[in-house]
Amino acid sequence: MITDRDDFIATVEHRRPSRILYRAGFTPDLHRRVAEHVGTEKIGEHYGFMGMTNLSPNRPDHIEPIDYRRFYGKDELPEGTRISPVGAAQVPSGFYHFFGYISPLRNATSLKELEDYPLDDCAQWDISHYEETVSSARAAGRIVVGGVGHMYESAWQIRGYEEFLIDMMERPAWAECILDKLIEQARYKAVTAAKAGADYVHCGDDVASQVSLMFSKPMWEKFMLSRWRRVWQEVKEANPDCRIWYHSDGNVADIVGDLIEAGVDILNPLQPECLDCDALHRRYGDRLTFDGAIGTQSTMPFGSAEEVRARVKEVIEKYGQNGGLIISPTHILEPEVPLENIDALFDACREYGQFG
Repeated sequence: MITDRDDFIATVEHRRPSRILYRAGFTPDLHRRVAEHVGTEKIGEHYGFMGMTNLSPNRPDHIEPIDYRRFYGKDELPEGTRISPVGAAQVPSGFYHFFGYISPLRNATSLKELEDYPLDDCAQWDISHYEETVSSARAAGRIVVGGVGHMYESAWQIRGYEEFLIDMMERPAWAECILDKLIEQARYKAVTAAKAGADYVHCGDDVASQVSLMFSKPMWEKFMLSRWRRVWQEVKEANPDCRIWYHSDGNVADIVGDLIEAGVDILNPLQPECLDCDALHRRYGDRLTFDGAIGTQSTMPFGSAEEVRARVKEVIEKYGQNGGLIISPTHILEPEVPLENIDALFDACREYGQFG
């Protein structure tokens, strides 16, 4: 019996799998309505999503979570505010799943404040479950994913968006101080997952707008790519079969070649609204697996069910005939997406994506 892991390996090796793998995420309200629609909370099983098992270290009971509240004024955090794992205050916006940020180091006046900022030492966390988790996933034919997280996005959430961008230009040591703390967390998570047998490690940063990179390419190379490259190289040294999955929204066309050279195997989400996916596939399709390509700014919310089906068929015919394609919406599906379009998306994946 061919498993999802077998098909994943074929996909990233650019061999034709038995089926095109696919998946999606939903905002809470839409998740509730989809579950009611299909009659089960196990939406992925109902639609046939690719089977994945996640690897992440667990905080031991004797290590208390860091108390980040001291970085905020007594009355500064509105009701319902959550503190993220890196200490950023996530303030409810009243708009779906979105929230605003209050950054703990927004008012920092010295490099020492950044140097002293506390982050979890993940090397002290528990990974004793990794061996059993991987073994169980293998037996079930599931794909093992090492969760790594973000670097740049976490950095600006800690420092403040404008503050961090200014740091990159005027106080590079400040930006590098935060980035180095975060990349060490990412390195530990990625390498331990790879050593345990992860099929891919999951990382990324939103570094582009709909039009272009958010900063100059040399600046991106200096601050972001150089650090990720070292992590990805160490992953490959630990486990040559472990793939690198990288996410960035927006128009990343200028850096795709650099990402591949640095070690990226799978790129997400490939937004058709701002990228020429055909051109990218012609240039890089033999070296890169596409994950995404179904527009959440266009087809999914505003197209008809037939247009959704047509887009899936087109993507499979263009990019998936010889591996190298995982289908997913280019973002979490929002409440505007009609239920019939969700049915159409996965019905089409099953209809047009069966090869064996």
